[in-house]
Amino acid sequence: MGPLEGVRVVEFAGLGPGPFCGMLLADLGADVVRIDRPAVRGGLLGSLGATSLLDRGKRSIALDLKDSADLDVVRALIRRSDVLLEGFRPGVMERLGLGPEAALAENPALVYGRMTGWGQTGPLAPTAGHDIGYIALTGALGATGRPEERPAPPLNLLGDFGGGGVFLALGALAALLHARATGTGQVVDAAIVDGTAVLTTLIHGMIDAGVWADRRGVNLLDTGAPFYDVYRCADGQFLAVGALEEQFYAALLDGLGLAGDETLPDRADPEQWPALRDRFTEVFAGRTRTEWWAVFAGTDACVAPVWSLLEARSDAHNTEREVFVEVDGRVQPGVAPRFSLTPGSVGRVPRTGEHSAEIRAELRL
Repeated sequence: MGPLEGVRVVEFAGLGPGPFCGMLLADLGADVVRIDRPAVRGGLLGSLGATSLLDRGKRSIALDLKDSADLDVVRALIRRSDVLLEGFRPGVMERLGLGPEAALAENPALVYGRMTGWGQTGPLAPTAGHDIGYIALTGALGATGRPEERPAPPLNLLGDFGGGGVFLALGALAALLHARATGTGQVVDAAIVDGTAVLTTLIHGMIDAGVWADRRGVNLLDTGAPFYDVYRCADGQFLAVGALEEQFYAALLDGLGLAGDETLPDRADPEQWPALRDRFTEVFAGRTRTEWWAVFAGTDACVAPVWSLLEARSDAHNTEREVFVEVDGRVQPGVAPRFSLTPGSVGRVPRTGEHSAEIRAELRL
């Protein structure tokens, strides 16, 4: 049932990082009850509330938060839960009478997890936003991409899920340990700007050490270095190269047929990086992605094919480790991390309100 078996979570329906946090907890065995609206909102993103894989393994109860009787059901859920997850703008839960003060009065040991982009305080706190804006404000977006091009948003993975959902899960579990040791709950303010900034800690350290320039595309890990970059193959597909260490770089040159080439520009001299990139570009363009992968697979050259999302499902390594699984006919990423004694599992996606009667019966309402 997973290492979180017995942990009860109540999640208020939303999009993106909040539901992702709930999914992580459900994957690891927590009983996550999602409070859905009786009718799914329309629009560009609205239908995700009924179909998102982020809802896997959860139970759904449909409640109207403007109805006093349904609010009584919410309070009953709060009283029996260990963790609450909400992703509304600051002040919304308070106006519903479900803010931290009211919730902790109902359940003093409750972990009250709040997921926002800007945080509960600050001049931007009451304003709308999305991943692209949050990672822009932290400098993470400005550091991503090539120097002559616009910054490239890494989907919504860096902010929403990396800086948001994962940090909310970390904070909720840390606060849960404290609550179980002391009997006292607390509020976890998980802001995407905060988490994303933490993800850039290594880079800030390199800036302070004088080994990272504050502009994109000229540094060791941002495609500035030709031995840490992406190259086009003869078939128009791409290979990712990350041969940072000397021994891995030697393996790269061996696979490329460049070992011992005394005309090769010096990789230790950034002034020669453009010329070295030109050589690599020329060589990689001589074979297809499949041909190059046959050369580098199983070596320490730190070269990998750039698969599409669908191609990744069929990769040999991913297949053997069951990185992707199929549940109810839907292929999706499996559970991470993995546990030797209490493995998690991927549950099915519930229909909106599917468990309403079941949950009301448990609450005796």
